[in-house]
Amino acid sequence: MKTELKQSLIKRISTFIKEVKQETKRVTWPARREVTLTTIVVFIFCALASIYFLIVDKIIITLLRFITG
Repeated sequence: MKTELKQSLIKRISTFIKEVKQETKRVTWPARREVTLTTIVVFIFCALASIYFLIVDKIIITLLRFITG
């Protein structure tokens, strides 16, 4: 019984790996230029979001200090 379970497990793993290989062949991978541009856009938005939250944080701290004295 144990050998049957091992063989069944090995067969399922083998089938899974074959299916994964088939699916990766169907994937449309982006071009290098597209990846580069998208990465730059992400960095720009991260920088803008950081600056925005820095300003909002400073405003909130200033208001709290003004209110609490």
